[in-house]
Amino acid sequence: MNNLVIDLTHGGVKIAISLAKKGKNVLAYDLYNTLKPIDSRMLAIYNIEIIKLEDLTDFKGDMNVIYPIHMPLTFKEIKSYNPDLNYTFQSHHESVRDILSDWGEDILKIEVTGVKGKTTSVFMLKEILIEDNPLILSSLGALLYENNKEIILKKDISITPANIKETIDLAYKIANPVCKIAEGIVESENLRKYNTAIFESSLGASGIGDVGLLLNIAEDYPIAKGKSSASKAKKQVFNCKCVCIQKEAFDKYYSDIKHDKINTFSLTDESSNLYIKNVKYDLDKTHADIEYNNVKTINGNAISGKLSLKSFAPGPHHVSNLLGIVLTCLSLEIDTTKIINGIKNYKGIPGRTNKKTIENSIIIEEINPGLNTQAIKESINMINNLDDYYISIGGDYGITCEEINEEKLSGFLNTLNHDILLTGEVGKSIAPKLTVDTKYYENYSDIYELAIKNNKNLLFIFRSDYRKLKQR
Repeated sequence: MNNLVIDLTHGGVKIAISLAKKGKNVLAYDLYNTLKPIDSRMLAIYNIEIIKLEDLTDFKGDMNVIYPIHMPLTFKEIKSYNPDLNYTFQSHHESVRDILSDWGEDILKIEVTGVKGKTTSVFMLKEILIEDNPLILSSLGALLYENNKEIILKKDISITPANIKETIDLAYKIANPVCKIAEGIVESENLRKYNTAIFESSLGASGIGDVGLLLNIAEDYPIAKGKSSASKAKKQVFNCKCVCIQKEAFDKYYSDIKHDKINTFSLTDESSNLYIKNVKYDLDKTHADIEYNNVKTINGNAISGKLSLKSFAPGPHHVSNLLGIVLTCLSLEIDTTKIINGIKNYKGIPGRTNKKTIENSIIIEEINPGLNTQAIKESINMINNLDDYYISIGGDYGITCEEINEEKLSGFLNTLNHDILLTGEVGKSIAPKLTVDTKYYENYSDIYELAIKNNKNLLFIFRSDYRKLKQR
């Protein structure tokens, strides 16, 4: 059988080489024409032929097409180049699951997806599981923790499914620096430094997770040039052994799914497996009383009980993420004391929701490449007294599949009766649509200086990759 890997931009090179190492016949199609010379040479080393779809006419027999979930082509369009082939189709996520089928049986694996809150949730989980030396793939990098110390494996890495394999390989190199990675993945207690792996995924999950956590479908944005959607892509989370999912998302998009172990969480719905009984929001430590019923665990048990938690979770959307984390840990039968202490230790992370004090000013940062209208609303609504704050909105376009609906955003901002400080591409673009008073700042650091100078607090909402922001 031939295996055609489509899209060499978003991890296809890694998938193609991994399959070739397993003795598969592999072809590759550079969908976006972005293949780098070094990657082209690597493909050649493993005898992987780069073809065009027109070249499918040269092949006979079976053709397994491995495609990105956001692919703008349809299966029908691909088949049209040679209708006589026996086609099967497999997503990048599914291919990575097969590549890793013999990896890490004794490693606790968690996959995290959702429209909002993925990175925050990964680092909440890290605090709970820190004693297990977690291996992490997140939008902030590939990381390994050993004895509570962070080892940066790679900073600039995307959360595509192929980079799960990349992260594992990087960890292997750290543990075994004098050897090259052999065929497949070497399993050795003496080489591995971690007992838990937490993988963030933008559009679904590979299915290797003992638990797959789907945080929300805050907005069901289109992908694949409108041929698919976020909710369809994230449906892959149900390939995990156990699934924890926001109740509202499950009811709206996945109620027809059949799966032995589905656990739901909700801020308000008491029919879910885990929900809030009482909550007191605070910009430093939110206090939440939680109840859980009939939570199905990976060991085949069903557990119920109550928890009281304190954590940095200043708004309802943060608490919703917190519920997903707690439910995931309960599904893994992690000790409740460990959950409580880990959640308490979470202080926020640079590049997501973050609170700090500079001189007399409280600065709350919401810096995120996936900020949309709903996320901005929730960020503003978590502030009790807006009169004490400057509100700044800005950032970049073109960094995620999901963009901001400017009409919805400007409509919301115009109801605030509050001056808005604007910066970046986003600020410049929405400025003409706002009827409230605004002021534009070319340099976002001027906004910080203004707040500090005037002893005002600042809610800084910025749509960006934090690593890019730090370079400005």
